[in-house]
Amino acid sequence: MYRALGFTLVAAVTLLLGQAARVVHDWDIGYLNVNRDGYTTRRAIGVNGQLPFPPVYATKGDVLVINVHNSLDVPTSIHAHGLFEKGTSYMDGAGLITQCGIPPGDNFTYEINADQAGTFWIHGHYNHQNVDGLRTPLVIYDTEPAVLDYDEDMLISLEEWYVNEFKVRMEEVLNPLVPFPPPPSFPYGLINGINGNETTPITFVPGKKYRLRVINMSSTEWFKFSLPGHQLQIIEADGIDSVPHTVDGLDLGPGQRYSAVVTARDTDMYNYQYNATLYANFVPFIPGMNPRYYQGLIEYKAGAPVKTFAQTDDRLFVWSDDVVLKALDREPVLAVDRTFEWTISSKKYSNNITLAILDDIPFQPPLVPPLFSAFTMGDLALNSTVYGLQTRAHVLRLGEVIEIIVHNPTILDHAMHLHGHAFQVIEYGPSGIPADPEAPPIPVRTFSEWPMRRDTFVVPAFHYAKVRFCADNPGVWMFHCHMDVHFAMGLAVLFVEAPDVLQREQTIPQALIDMCQRQGIVTSGNGAGNLGFNLTGLPPVPN
Repeated sequence: MYRALGFTLVAAVTLLLGQAARVVHDWDIGYLNVNRDGYTTRRAIGVNGQLPFPPVYATKGDVLVINVHNSLDVPTSIHAHGLFEKGTSYMDGAGLITQCGIPPGDNFTYEINADQAGTFWIHGHYNHQNVDGLRTPLVIYDTEPAVLDYDEDMLISLEEWYVNEFKVRMEEVLNPLVPFPPPPSFPYGLINGINGNETTPITFVPGKKYRLRVINMSSTEWFKFSLPGHQLQIIEADGIDSVPHTVDGLDLGPGQRYSAVVTARDTDMYNYQYNATLYANFVPFIPGMNPRYYQGLIEYKAGAPVKTFAQTDDRLFVWSDDVVLKALDREPVLAVDRTFEWTISSKKYSNNITLAILDDIPFQPPLVPPLFSAFTMGDLALNSTVYGLQTRAHVLRLGEVIEIIVHNPTILDHAMHLHGHAFQVIEYGPSGIPADPEAPPIPVRTFSEWPMRRDTFVVPAFHYAKVRFCADNPGVWMFHCHMDVHFAMGLAVLFVEAPDVLQREQTIPQALIDMCQRQGIVTSGNGAGNLGFNLTGLPPVPN
């Protein structure tokens, strides 16, 4: 279990020094063979010969410096999930969007301003390398006390782990010669990077308070996390502080995070168990495979008996809920300037390959990273056409308030993530016709008083979700499903935010330009690397 001291000893160091630190890490990203699930040894991607590799810690105001060497045989990049990268959009790490990948054998240094406090994670963002292990927690401590006092900080990372590499799984999904969808995969659960059945105990001291930072670093599946005999007071979601809210458990989609304060029992007479349930409601229910149940020990005293509880239907629990949570800073609901309304779907094309759609056609990166086009196309950067049709680029004005309504009339839940921003979560409601005609009607549910903000929200099956954000961060930002198979199938769009302001206020580092040119990737012009609206050379739109 990853542990850290509470605010009084950690953040105080920064306050006493009175200056930001440069937190430096050297990462050699490479392959290794590992057995993470207790059953299968396979090739994975780690850092410095390790998997899992250590979490990254910083304090708000620090500069996080990650010196990356690529020992893979393909390009790589990393993304600090949840950090807005204000003023440094070129450090977002989205491969072929804000940068070219770091080529094999090459180096690149990310300098990331830790301007936000909270619970985040860093993961690969080139060819979905996060799925194969390139992911680790990122905790940025605040320099101010949390809304609730606590004695100790604990980090609990949850992951799913597949028997096959992501490339193999995508070859099955995109194979035109076999029926779609392929048979479902049933991954195993990991807790803090190891087999969920072999995790080390959490040590509690009677009467103390603990901040549990729980992260779902999965690429496809959900986790439910609970501590029978204890309640959790949520104080943060996705790096945004919340008004304390008491729940029985946390329900986390891929990419989501929570902090919750737990008060230990007042006696060490018993030990307890926590539950981590890995599940997906869009694949068959098979006992022992979906869901998979994992338990770990909350140890008050070595050798003490484990307190048992009568089995309870967890549908009766109070779970984390976006529209119930309230942002601590009480930001008023934003008044909308423009609305995008999209419906998640899929389509089999003439080549017999099924792709995913958010905005009319599947997303595909252009030949020139769109951020480079936004910097180099002058006034034409304000015209979405120059980025190429399949980027689904939408140009936003500085300060414009954007509302997104995502309809999901399918049997699949989707976890949607926006780079560079956190959304106000406004409303959920019904969309489409549920497969079960006897299911109870889906209600319309709206935020309470002050909408919660987060960077990753879930659109449940047969629901719509309504979210808002202010375009106050010039750059090129992806909005995509954080279920990597869906993302790879094309479930994404781009927001090109205030490119006129971007051109005045930021400059792409020469090291990023040089890295592209070493790979023969054009670093200026429209999406095809041409002038004006000449997009000759871009792949054809599927039909």
